[in-house]
Amino acid sequence: MTIPDNPEALLRRNQTAAALSQAGYPTSEKTLATQASRGDGPPFHRYGRYPLYRWADVLAWAEARLKPARSSTSAHQSLAETVRSGGGQ
Repeated sequence: MTIPDNPEALLRRNQTAAALSQAGYPTSEKTLATQASRGDGPPFHRYGRYPLYRWADVLAWAEARLKPARSSTSAHQSLAETVRSGGGQ
């Protein structure tokens, strides 16, 4: 599977997982299925029994899940300690 050129392309779940992984967002078909049942995955349409994902929606969903860039592994820990101590208010 290659990354779709057309943002309106409709992909089946296995194609969506492969395209996301190739685009740098490692995602499995099983993860997409689990998230669809929980309601926290990318939006999808149904065509008969097949879920179809619009590439633009999937890419926006994946980008929204990215955490902010950090310069060290302790950056997250320092922020958490600041918030716990009340220093973030």
